[in-house]
Amino acid sequence: MTDPAIDVSRPSSARVWNYLLDGKDNFAVDRELGEALRAANPAIAAVAQAQRRFLIQAVTHLAGDVGIRQFLDIGTGLPTANNTHEVAQRVAPASRVVYVDNDPLVLVHARALLTSSPEGRTAYIDSDVRDPERILREAADTLDFREPVALTMIGILGNVADYDEARAIVGRLLAAVPSGSYLVVSDGTSTSAESIESQRVAKQSGHPYNLRTPDEIGGYFQGLELLEPGVVSTSRWRPRPGTEAEALDVYCAVGRKP
Repeated sequence: MTDPAIDVSRPSSARVWNYLLDGKDNFAVDRELGEALRAANPAIAAVAQAQRRFLIQAVTHLAGDVGIRQFLDIGTGLPTANNTHEVAQRVAPASRVVYVDNDPLVLVHARALLTSSPEGRTAYIDSDVRDPERILREAADTLDFREPVALTMIGILGNVADYDEARAIVGRLLAAVPSGSYLVVSDGTSTSAESIESQRVAKQSGHPYNLRTPDEIGGYFQGLELLEPGVVSTSRWRPRPGTEAEALDVYCAVGRKP
């Protein structure tokens, strides 16, 4: 039986993305939109996969090489393999991870699957990205904001229609974390006609997603120290040596708060 809080008459971004990642936690309405998006932009599944790889790479680097032990993952999506807490706690078992999402199906899965290592802690906040005050207030039950925090925002800021509002949200979150904290962002970009067409299809379905330019992605990092290679297509963030990935309509960066 489907949870009555889960609306199966309208697509959900978390469920559509799950479908594009070959997951099973989606409904017919999500698959229909997923296929419409794929028809508009055949590379859309590759975008989803690139974002997943980037999250794993960034978290591995921050937990390992940098020594970050706290992660605030906003826009969690549906659990798959190598979730943020699994990646971080594999490297550093004492890592603390707080997930934030407002999709009822994500909440159902979070309760069952997002369990922590014995040394670390994992928590879930049912909240919208547009409410940073609530996110910070509730995250403080698990995270110590006197110590560095990695803010991961993968494929979530496009849900905020107004770019200035999106930047203000990022700014508020960064203001709450100390020097040595990191911002990790990846979001869809209007870098091809196919990408723009997929945005039109999503909006027409009643599920709008707002693409940014690469410069706008870079704007989230104003005042931060960008890690190499800077703001790039997500598929090209620190590729394996000797490989050159195709550029996709999604850009990312990782930045350190001085």
